[in-house]
Amino acid sequence: MFAKHNKIRVMKFVNRIEEINRFKRVLSGDKSTFTVIYGRRRLGKSTLISRVLSNDDVYYLADQTDATLQREMLAKMISVIIAGFDKVIYPSWNDFFDTLNERTTQKFTLCIDEFPYLVGSSPELSSILQNKLDSKKLKFNLVICGSSQQLMYGLVLDASSPLYGRADAILKITPIKVPYIQEALGVTSLEAVEEYAVWGGVPRYWELREGYANLRDAIKSNILSVNGTLYEEPIKLFKDDIKDIVKTATIMSYVGAGANRISEIAGRSGEVATNLSRPLAKLISLGYLTKEIPFGENEKSSKKSLYKISDPFMNFYFQFIAPNRSFIEIGRITPVISNLDNHFSNYVGDFWEKLCREAVSGTEIDGVTYGIARRWWGNVSRDERVELDIVAESLDKKYLLVGECKWTAQENSDRILAKLLEKAMKLPFAKNHTLVPKLFLKNKPIGSMDNVLLPDDIIQFQQLYS
Repeated sequence: MFAKHNKIRVMKFVNRIEEINRFKRVLSGDKSTFTVIYGRRRLGKSTLISRVLSNDDVYYLADQTDATLQREMLAKMISVIIAGFDKVIYPSWNDFFDTLNERTTQKFTLCIDEFPYLVGSSPELSSILQNKLDSKKLKFNLVICGSSQQLMYGLVLDASSPLYGRADAILKITPIKVPYIQEALGVTSLEAVEEYAVWGGVPRYWELREGYANLRDAIKSNILSVNGTLYEEPIKLFKDDIKDIVKTATIMSYVGAGANRISEIAGRSGEVATNLSRPLAKLISLGYLTKEIPFGENEKSSKKSLYKISDPFMNFYFQFIAPNRSFIEIGRITPVISNLDNHFSNYVGDFWEKLCREAVSGTEIDGVTYGIARRWWGNVSRDERVELDIVAESLDKKYLLVGECKWTAQENSDRILAKLLEKAMKLPFAKNHTLVPKLFLKNKPIGSMDNVLLPDDIIQFQQLYS
């Protein structure tokens, strides 16, 4: 069931402190600089930029019209700080930037958002800018920004790109960590876990959520309606970076439905497993999928790899929305809501496990710092199979933290702890380690609180390293 959060408030700008400080620092020097900002849509790139640029700077949002019109529109924006700049027709981008440089009398910042659109109509633009940057004579800061991770990588970060190695700063904007959704929405730690399991770390989704009295209403309006702002969101995101959207949506749907091994995905989609290696790798690079292997296994050679949807919103969508689009299309969402009510706790429980593993990784707990935490599953004898939610080795190799995660109303901590230790002692790599059992629970348990961590603790761990 959904937690009952019935507050409506104005969401404030949170986090992005490191990105803003770095951006300000690179723009504030005496010399002109070149900055690259990229990341998927809705992460707040434009908002971040707007908080740094001043009224004496120029922000331009490119579109997919032809180059001549783009130059005219950009010239109009520049004319706000350079009078009459739009009174001239510029036959090429080379002439445009030469004239801009000549007429610049005081350093300012020119930010071109959705830069790949300009290159789409003018492939020569990257080489033109390379020449301007290499001349070291630019009198203004240049910032380029884009939502297509693939295109921005190809234009700037690939070694064959004309702009490769020219950037003074590269800011990759990533999803915001879970502690900040608590601050943004004004919710408890427990509610923050449930909210993040749906919206992930995307500020725009948080803004959409904030307009509703509770999580259920926000989901119904924004996702469970053909007119919902986020109903077609995955397809819109895929269009930025992926050519074969049908295959991509198919893979995500099967993984969301529980096909986690490459053989299972191949079998359901009617593909040869080897044909899926590239699209799976692409989805991993874009941050939509992750490849999970048991603790202690080699990532390259392990044959136990499981593919999981890593982005919370995508995971929610492909578990609850994609399989029920037929109901949603005809406006009958009662079966969808019923399915959500019946399975939401289990869904959040899976996310809770992931969140706890992230919180443990690289964190000092009871004076001991642990490495990367993973799940473990496998046979401990011919007839017995064991699964553990969390396994992490201390950096000094002396301790082995083993954890059990529960997202249920109330548990008996003493009983769960005894079972956890019984399983952990059977692990093939447990010898020569001191076992450190931990329970990661939704609520205070019946029994001892020793070795129990609650949402408040996990949020605090996340906040230390956010």
